Amino acid sequence: MTLAIQFEDIRAAAGRLAGVAHRTPVLTSRTADERTGAQLFFKCENLQRMGAFKFRGAYNALAQFTPAQRKAGVIAFSSGNHAQATALSARLLGMPSVIVMPLDAPPAKLAATRGYQAGQPGSEVVLYDRYTEDREAIGRRIAEERGMTLIPPYDHPHVMAGQGTAALELLEDAGPLDTLLVCVGGGGLISGSAVAAQGLSPGIEVWGVEPEAGNDTQQSLARGEIVHIDTPRTIADGAQTQHSGTLTFPVIQALVRGILTVSDDQLVQTMRFFAERMKQVVEPTGCLGAAAVLEGAAGAPDWRGRRIGIIVSGGNVDLPRYAGWLA
Repeated sequence: MTLAIQFEDIRAAAGRLAGVAHRTPVLTSRTADERTGAQLFFKCENLQRMGAFKFRGAYNALAQFTPAQRKAGVIAFSSGNHAQATALSARLLGMPSVIVMPLDAPPAKLAATRGYQAGQPGSEVVLYDRYTEDREAIGRRIAEERGMTLIPPYDHPHVMAGQGTAALELLEDAGPLDTLLVCVGGGGLISGSAVAAQGLSPGIEVWGVEPEAGNDTQQSLARGEIVHIDTPRTIADGAQTQHSGTLTFPVIQALVRGILTVSDDQLVQTMRFFAERMKQVVEPTGCLGAAAVLEGAAGAPDWRGRRIGIIVSGGNVDLPRYAGWLA
């Protein structure tokens, strides 16, 4: 099967993002290493522009619009990070954006999205109920009505390739790795990361990590087909997807070793670790990969002695909720 993206697509995306996206740092922690018996390398996408890896994919996609597409603008649907990434990328490229967001999106993410749209004619946020309405249907309808180009949060080759540049940089900066841990929502980050990892380090084990309440990709791999679930109730709002993408899932099947799950309690403990030990603010979804090794995911292999890369996907968290979780 021909996959939606190849390693060359990620290299090309890295060229478009050069000088626009931040090359985020790779941090280490002696405490984490001692606790796990492994060498951990944290790719801190919480320090990316707009606070998450999503900027990479959104900008890579929008930068390839034709003049006609730029004039009409972009529409996206997102729980928050792809929303902000698309709004910021559209602002940088001088085009209008319409973002479909859930009513219960973290207030900080909603405010940031509207902030990026400020002063951009034709830009707005459209709210919906994630438990009773279909965001994809809303997005398609608005795209058709207004002639805008729909850029989904994960199931798009340009988005997937852009997200893969995070793993590309991690491997370039940290050197060869035995294992790569990546959070999983719809699969854009892990599919791009898996292609990048295999391109630079053939034989590396790539593992995905989902919240226990939203293990649709784990179920999909077990059944050999995309499984649809109800919107999961988890604090990892960036992983509240109902299914993998038709483009991302074949990449996951081909290149990902397996999917692990962690609980919301384990995510809170990992948020506390990042804050206390590494002085980093990380949102729950961004803690998925780290939680699998720091807190222990069911069915995980023995991590001891391995060089493990972990993509910390984002840091956009509502501060009152964050303080409540840590308390």
